[in-house]
Amino acid sequence: MMLRRKAILFLFFALSVMTARSQQNETVRNYINTYKELAMAEMKRTGVPAAIKLAQGIHETMAGTSKLVLKSNNHFGIKCKTGWTGESVSHDDDARGECFRKYPSAEDSYRDHSNFLKNSQRYAGLFQLDPADYAGWANGLKKAGYATNPRYPIVLIKLIEDYQLQDYTLLVLGKPVTDTVVGAKPDTSVRKIGGFRLMSDLFPVSIRNNYPSGEFKINDTRVVYAKKGVSFLSLAQQYTIPLARLFEFNELAQAESLAADQLIFLQRKRKTGADEFYQVQPGERLYDIAQHQGIRLESLLELNFLGAEDRPAPGERLSLRKKATSAPKLVIRENYNLSTTNPQR
Repeated sequence: MMLRRKAILFLFFALSVMTARSQQNETVRNYINTYKELAMAEMKRTGVPAAIKLAQGIHETMAGTSKLVLKSNNHFGIKCKTGWTGESVSHDDDARGECFRKYPSAEDSYRDHSNFLKNSQRYAGLFQLDPADYAGWANGLKKAGYATNPRYPIVLIKLIEDYQLQDYTLLVLGKPVTDTVVGAKPDTSVRKIGGFRLMSDLFPVSIRNNYPSGEFKINDTRVVYAKKGVSFLSLAQQYTIPLARLFEFNELAQAESLAADQLIFLQRKRKTGADEFYQVQPGERLYDIAQHQGIRLESLLELNFLGAEDRPAPGERLSLRKKATSAPKLVIRENYNLSTTNPQR
């Protein structure tokens, strides 16, 4: 009877542990899905690897559940330090009642963390590393004094490897990602290439600039950022532009309203871009690039030896001002099978 009771107690304990771990994993995955795009956007802006940022955020906030983050939106445990003029909260850490930065939102915390690393000479050496070298970054943060815990690099590395956080760094770099990206929806129509899926089919282009409201300029050309469902006629009337010209300027077929949020140019785009080159991001189409760079689609195609249906591979560099020396590598979709090739033209 005693052995039976022990067996039941052990089984109950094992089930409790498994349940707790499952709940913890779900909490971490929810955190990743909430902040992955913000981490990638900050990597694009400052160079702080998305994998490192997510791992630090998970660890410092207990995946968004810690007392500090709940009362301060401080996702990275950054203390007030000299020169901090924003709001602050008191929190026990290495000592009682230490001063920590308080932010209006998680986005503000993510931006400040990037700036904190980027603008400090203490962390300058990290930005000389390959952004894909997450072990180097993790150890470098500890060496530079970011945390006092001697196991800090081990904790970050384990989080990155357990939850495939490196995939988000690779997405920004335009490199292949593993087939187990957290939050990616299964897609049986996508063929793996060398053990990897193609980034552009795992994720849509969702990292966008925060465009201002009203009229502004891209490449010295008038433009607005219009929301899904807005009628083209209302835009034409608001900005005193013939409706036919609005479609012409934006290289669009006639329609009643916008099918998605997008940039709408109010005058003809230019034949060349403001920058000399542009690096293709995951999921981008040529039309997306032409709009975001304020360059005519036909000019973009001509400068880079491309056809209207071509799709440059992430990481490829497109010429925006003069004829490219060769065509970029392409992502080609044929009967839902994907391959990457470098056409000879």
